[in-house]
Amino acid sequence: MRYFKRIIKSLIYPLYERRLFKSLDFAQTPHHIGVILDGNRRWSKENPSELGDTSSARGHKIGASKIIHLLDWCEEAQVSVLTLWLLSNQNLHRPAEELEPLLEIIGDTVDALGSTGRWEIRPVGSMELLPQALQDRLTAVAAKSKGIKGVHVNVAIGYGGRSEIADAVKSLIRDGAVHGKTPAEIADAVTVDEISKHLYTAGLPDPDLVIRTSGEQRLGGFLLWQSAHSEFYFCEAYWPDFRRLDFLRALRAYAQRHRRFGV
Repeated sequence: MRYFKRIIKSLIYPLYERRLFKSLDFAQTPHHIGVILDGNRRWSKENPSELGDTSSARGHKIGASKIIHLLDWCEEAQVSVLTLWLLSNQNLHRPAEELEPLLEIIGDTVDALGSTGRWEIRPVGSMELLPQALQDRLTAVAAKSKGIKGVHVNVAIGYGGRSEIADAVKSLIRDGAVHGKTPAEIADAVTVDEISKHLYTAGLPDPDLVIRTSGEQRLGGFLLWQSAHSEFYFCEAYWPDFRRLDFLRALRAYAQRHRRFGV
């Protein structure tokens, strides 16, 4: 019975996916999408390999391999900016035996994205908290890809929303001090617009849509400032299981909403 169900799904899903794609109005496509790639570790535990591997590293590798597909989907949907949360700054406190392979996977993933020559890659986050070798890899990819047309890809690594806001305010204060402003003048300059100019994503539009996989229905600190007026879409699938169909469903849900921007 399960075999026949799989056969039926394999026949129906492509038809449904094509129909859904054709029904979408790409004039309603979000310009900037943020994605929390969640569920890699749980996916690995629940889907052991033929050799019984359920390690976190395996889950992260499988999840990393899906990112290229996501970018392909973004291109065909005319999305212009994609922000991927690959690692939080809190995750930097994980045990070394888990963290070190993850950092290597992230470095390899960003290198692979950059090697395509298709997208501009911008690392965002507390770069100073990362190992120097990884910092160097990220800096090299960012420099090499700068100015490439196509989807602009922010890779959030060592990222935390509260830290980003704190860093933005610190940067604003430092700028004021460099220009000889008094404390009162600096305080007057602390406005919404000025803080936005000092965020990691400065110069880019705020996300229209934020997607989180794995069934968790919270942001966990992702783009706290920028997502004030974003729409959210929570998908039950773990990130390694996230399909083009799931992405199209998220776009459909977004297009069906009436954005009020807090009004």
